[in-house]
Amino acid sequence: MATFTKSVLSGSTDGRGIHIDDDTTPGKLIHTGSTTAADVHEIWLYATNYDTTARKLTIEWGGATAGGDIIELTIAAESGLVLVVPGLLIKGNATALVVRAFAATTSAINIFGYVNKIA
Repeated sequence: MATFTKSVLSGSTDGRGIHIDDDTTPGKLIHTGSTTAADVHEIWLYATNYDTTARKLTIEWGGATAGGDIIELTIAAESGLVLVVPGLLIKGNATALVVRAFAATTSAINIFGYVNKIA
């Protein structure tokens, strides 16, 4: 039987928001997956944009390949807790998969969220 453990994102300090102050790849560390093949991480991410202008956010999902690792969306101005990753999975890998993010402008977006670790 699988066990579920709800945890903070590895890139977060004590569950606080992660300030996206990178504007190019590789982005700011959001979460590092497991190195155990049987483990799965279900990741939920929410973005806030405290700027007065809409800003583009890029999520690098386990890598930075445009063919399958990139999620892009625009976060409206002065919006908060917009769901940007709705529980997508990262499977354990000998080399842990990493989720990163960068924005078109630094100092406008924060990422909040959690991970359900499934073993």
